[in-house]
Amino acid sequence: MTDHRLERGAGILLPVTSLPSSYGIGTFGKAAYEFIDFLREAGQKYWQVLPLGPTSYGDSPYQSFSAFAGNPYLIDLDMLAEEGLLEKRYAESFSWGDSQQYVSYDKIYESRFRVLKEAFRNSLHRETEAFRAFEEENRYWLPDYCLFMACKEYFGGKEWLSWEEGIRFRRPEALDKYRKLLREETDFWAFCQYKFFEQWGRLREYAAAGGIRIIGDMPIYAAMDSADVWSHPGLFQLEENLLPKFIAGVPPDAFSATGQLWGNPLYDWEAMEKEDFKWWRKRIQSSEKLYDAVRIDHFIGITRYYAVPGGAKDSVHGTYEPGPGSRLTDALNETAENLRIIAEDLGVVTPQVRKLLRDNGYPGMKVLAFGFDGDPANEHLPHNYKDPNCIVYGGTHDNETLAGLFCDKSDEVLTYLFELTGTRDRSRIVESLFRQAYGSIADVVIFQAQDVLKLDNSARMNTPSTLGENWRWRLTRGQLGQKEAQWLGFLVHTYNRY
Repeated sequence: MTDHRLERGAGILLPVTSLPSSYGIGTFGKAAYEFIDFLREAGQKYWQVLPLGPTSYGDSPYQSFSAFAGNPYLIDLDMLAEEGLLEKRYAESFSWGDSQQYVSYDKIYESRFRVLKEAFRNSLHRETEAFRAFEEENRYWLPDYCLFMACKEYFGGKEWLSWEEGIRFRRPEALDKYRKLLREETDFWAFCQYKFFEQWGRLREYAAAGGIRIIGDMPIYAAMDSADVWSHPGLFQLEENLLPKFIAGVPPDAFSATGQLWGNPLYDWEAMEKEDFKWWRKRIQSSEKLYDAVRIDHFIGITRYYAVPGGAKDSVHGTYEPGPGSRLTDALNETAENLRIIAEDLGVVTPQVRKLLRDNGYPGMKVLAFGFDGDPANEHLPHNYKDPNCIVYGGTHDNETLAGLFCDKSDEVLTYLFELTGTRDRSRIVESLFRQAYGSIADVVIFQAQDVLKLDNSARMNTPSTLGENWRWRLTRGQLGQKEAQWLGFLVHTYNRY
């Protein structure tokens, strides 16, 4: 079994979309290589990214059209130009948004695929042995994903539940019809995946050569409007009309009287177990091609999950149901050859969750931003860590930045923080929190790039349960520089995280 414990060190959480580029969104291009160089200079060992899948309405990387495919937005256009597949001035002729600091997803959606289709028309990839090998290696998911995307385009972007009945139910004659009708379109989507994995593969090799390990992020659930649910309906709890019987969410709590309703269809764990968790095994194999370690989001859902009746407007009337527990983790461990698994064990952590982590040796998570409720025994505070096999984060993509969270609060609210950090100087609060984390027994410490730069909440990545302003923040060119590298390098040296 893979040893899932990570080597002591430090890293930065930065989504690929947040890198600088000339085309409105971060890519696998020059800025990604420069960021890896920065990590090396700063003594860091880890680059953590958000999920890399193709995003749908709302632009959340946690609601993807596929659990296996990559996001075509991340394909670098300059690299395509260097291959001779594009004229650089053609790519530059499109509007990619007016801000260097925020992604304009409407502009990206309007323009990106037009440019990629131009590269596709100029490509001779079909004639290469490398492309044929790529198709063969990914035959479990690639044909279904490409047909799904081609049909989605054909039906005006509508969710697959609104498609023509035959293809919605995947009747053989309908599948044959649309494969023939949309052959060119499915070829385009295969080209996008080929280029995505080709470019990411080169970037990952560059990171590995520099001693940088990449931590990925795996959403536990598939999106309803995804190739996964459309092509494997028997693995999900669906009605005969293919609508979900139950959907995912979390119950009401102190933060929300109606809970959270995520909307993802729930797995039919019995059906998955009958096929020896093949879908999950393939997912782990796919992740191993992308990452050195992967964080399973909402890991606590493996022991028990919250089921809300399909069609509900809130999560008030849901119930907890038992998950597969060790039956699934045994399959994941058997499949993962070198991939390390990290458990996002935040939320209501039951004894069963703690036992599952302990039995499998998965690192769990601590989040500094959760620690300052005035209780000195809070488990997220570094002096309370009992097991070094964990990762401490300053905050996650769902949290306020540290400067945004602490620096504008009243003295009364911050009393315990002042006592713990030993400073009442607000300009040094974030710095003090870095020292708290770096000096802890946790094997790995990871901070968001925004917190390295001490940015306020204008740089926040996501505010849960909201739409429109999320997943947009980006670094500007040169924003992470020598000053930040020296500061992080000092911490790495001081707290023995080389």
